[in-house]
Amino acid sequence: MGKQTPSSFPFSFRIAASSILFNLVQRTAQACTALAFNLRRKSEFLVALADYSIKCFDTVTKELVSWMRGHESSVFSISVHASGKYAITTSSDTAQLWDLDTFQRKRKLNIRQSVGIQKVFFLPLSNTILSCFKDNSIFAWECDTLFCKYQLPAPPESSSILYKVFAVTRDGRILAAGGKSNHLHLWCLEARQLFRIIQMPTKVRAIRHLEFLPDSFDAGSNQVLGVLSQDGIMRFINIQTCKLLFEIGSLDQGISSSVISPHGRYIASIMENGSLNVYSVQALTQEINKPPLPLVKVIEDLPKKKLSSSDLKMKVTSGRVQQPAKPRGSKIQTRILKQDLTGDFESKKNELPDGLNKKRLQILLKGYGEYPTKYRMFIWRSLLQLPENHTAFSSLIDKGTHVTFLNLQKKYPIKSRKLLRVLQRTLSALAHWSVIFSDTPYLPLLAFPFVKLFQNNQLICFEVIATLIINWCQHWFEYFPNPPINILSMIENVLAFHDKELLRHFIDHDITSQLYAWPLLETVFSEVLTREEWLKLFDNIFSNHPSFLLMTVVAYNICSRVPLLNCNLKDDFEFFFHHRNNLDINVVIRQVYHLMETTPTDIHPDSMLNVFVALTKGQYPVFNQYPKFIVDYQTQERERIRNDELDYLRERQTVEDMQAEVDQQRVEDEAWYQKQELLRKAEETRREMLLQEEEKIIQQRQRLAAVKRELQVKEMHLQDAARRRFLKLQQDQQEMELRRLDDEIGRKVYMRDREIAATARDLEMRQLELESQKRLYEKNLTENQAAVAKEMRADADAHRRKVDLEEHMFHKLIEAGETQSQKTQKVIKENLAKAEQACLNTDWQIQSLHKQKCDDLQRNKCYQEVAKLLRENRRKEIEILNAMVEQEAKKWKEAEGKEFCLRSAKKASALSDASRKWFLKQEINAAVEHAENPCHKEEPRFQNEQEDASCLPRTSHLNDSSEMHPSTQRH
Repeated sequence: MGKQTPSSFPFSFRIAASSILFNLVQRTAQACTALAFNLRRKSEFLVALADYSIKCFDTVTKELVSWMRGHESSVFSISVHASGKYAITTSSDTAQLWDLDTFQRKRKLNIRQSVGIQKVFFLPLSNTILSCFKDNSIFAWECDTLFCKYQLPAPPESSSILYKVFAVTRDGRILAAGGKSNHLHLWCLEARQLFRIIQMPTKVRAIRHLEFLPDSFDAGSNQVLGVLSQDGIMRFINIQTCKLLFEIGSLDQGISSSVISPHGRYIASIMENGSLNVYSVQALTQEINKPPLPLVKVIEDLPKKKLSSSDLKMKVTSGRVQQPAKPRGSKIQTRILKQDLTGDFESKKNELPDGLNKKRLQILLKGYGEYPTKYRMFIWRSLLQLPENHTAFSSLIDKGTHVTFLNLQKKYPIKSRKLLRVLQRTLSALAHWSVIFSDTPYLPLLAFPFVKLFQNNQLICFEVIATLIINWCQHWFEYFPNPPINILSMIENVLAFHDKELLRHFIDHDITSQLYAWPLLETVFSEVLTREEWLKLFDNIFSNHPSFLLMTVVAYNICSRVPLLNCNLKDDFEFFFHHRNNLDINVVIRQVYHLMETTPTDIHPDSMLNVFVALTKGQYPVFNQYPKFIVDYQTQERERIRNDELDYLRERQTVEDMQAEVDQQRVEDEAWYQKQELLRKAEETRREMLLQEEEKIIQQRQRLAAVKRELQVKEMHLQDAARRRFLKLQQDQQEMELRRLDDEIGRKVYMRDREIAATARDLEMRQLELESQKRLYEKNLTENQAAVAKEMRADADAHRRKVDLEEHMFHKLIEAGETQSQKTQKVIKENLAKAEQACLNTDWQIQSLHKQKCDDLQRNKCYQEVAKLLRENRRKEIEILNAMVEQEAKKWKEAEGKEFCLRSAKKASALSDASRKWFLKQEINAAVEHAENPCHKEEPRFQNEQEDASCLPRTSHLNDSSEMHPSTQRH
């Protein structure tokens, strides 16, 4: 591969440090200029390419996830936010903020061409973006709003360098900057000022890369800085002591670039010859996990490379050079060697693991009041002599979550799910270790501050709590489940000795030790102290006898005597011992030491408590310092209650299921009832609508009926008027006919008279004319008969049409139904009108017959043929009237009498016709006899004939009268 660096290869690899193997992820076809990991999706990473684009690949699927464009020059830096949601890509002319969920650009930082960008990156554990420019200006921006939070001041002119490389500690408090110089600038980002300038050895002329080395015990405040210089050697120095710890690389095998793993265990370096070297930090140095060397011995340089004091210098902003730590170390060592020469003050009981001495730690603690923050956890582990039994702890963890703490979040709602999970596991491990802890109600309160402090190391957390319970919680469980009355009595005795007034005040207000002492013990002061105060207190507690904790309770009350003496209500006391108060913890600690020294032996708690005993290695000791029968009884009761509860839960589940079914059925029933109600309401609505519609229809029908009645009334009126007009017209026609008949009768009478006169004058011509008259009479008779037959046929056709009409009306009556009555009434009315018309016609005919009778009586001879024809016509009309009377019986009753009269008249007419026939025959016979015997006397015979003729009608009249009586009786 020659001298090419891996950054120029057009490949993307994933390397596994455990097996030193690599997998080809993707062929990019472009040189890689920057890489970034730790995205939200851990299997993804970002690659900046030489074509100014950024690609995102997935190491599992080995596929391209996204392709981002927007830069106009090569991207040399990619910074990912701690949440993995955002990324900042930096080129020489711009910086761009990307949303890694959508892979869309959110913001773009544009600058003038004269001012180039050195680096833009996120500060760890914050939403702050730091932008560093080539003119040494550094700005801090808010990530969400991109609001400028602050700008760092310019460095002093005496040590002014052009910044090229930057590094930030994991807690984001210190910024290291370097460039083409052997000086390093350390900035405090909280104070926003330059607080230290470190001068590298003279062989270092330029700094190419800076990176802090993480430490498990420094809480993110990294103290070791790796500096890669132009000679290819990466030196690791302590920024506090300015000492060289170790270095990697050499002049022959120079380092091109380097990166440190997140946990600080490995260092991966790309060498100038193209090889990849992975270094183990633990193998390079043993000082990372050791206590601070200045406390016990002088710091020595590495044997493989000795450095003089002039090689490491430290400068402040004023330019004054600080004294290196070596003279101070020499002074301390001189003092320690003198003590070693004068005698052995350290006994074996004060010797601690890792070369620490408890007595010396106590002296250091009294001098400074607390242990150094970065070494506190290390010192605690040494003081408590934690065995770190991984196997035993794993067996406890493998038992799972204890049933007592399954619903821990309901009683203690903690926002952090991780913290809640660690607390649940720690409490479960304690409950599996000893049964008593599953029934201890205050165990979560006692363990919570330690869980929060050691949440990243559950083994240390468990062993610290177990050591605390074995040593500082002695005799707490002898009166279980009640508070430790014996321990509270010790506290009360000490308080009575040192502050009787305060104790009397407690007694006067019925305040017992369970109120002013037990809340402090069960929470180990975590409720009344801040984090820093609590850590400072437990520095002293873990460094002293277990009785120190009880004395702390007494000292806290004594130091708070003024506000406590002003409290008179029980609620005020409860509030005081469960909340933070304005109290100096240093004063309390000094008071504790005073009480430890001045308390008499007979009431001193150390005479009743055992000395510190560490946890055993391999397996944890058995903890049975509690009334076993009570715990067993409670365990049995709890098991019984649990079984009862399970039975109850099963029954309740059954009841709930049944209740759910009942509720479901009730819901369904309610839905069905609601549906039925809706249907009923809809039906009622429809019924109301139908009723309304029916009412409307009834009203319309009523209006239509009224209109019909009006129309019928109008029609009746019109029909009546038409009938009256028709009757009047008929009456007028009949009157005209009567007048015409009268005129005709008069004319005929006149003609008769003329005929009689002519007959008298032409008597001699009579015999000849008789034959012609006979023939004429026969002809007229034949014509009259034909006319009568035609009239009869017309009457028969009319009768047949009437019958057909009535039959049609009858069938229409069957089909029409409701309208039949109206039609029937109409037909009846028409028939009634016809009957009335028939009556009128009959009256007219009777009148005409009477007039004809009178005329016949007057004429007696000349118009017998006309009378005969009239009688035939009347007979036909009577037959028609009889047919009408049969159909309309009620109306034709009146017509029957008149018909009888008509028949009588017809009979009289017939008799008259017979008389006329007899008369003509007699005349003919007389004429014949006269022709044969002209001298015969004729007058008597003529008179007799007249008498006989006059007698005929009377006889006929009598016969008619005799016939009328039965008919009258019949009707």
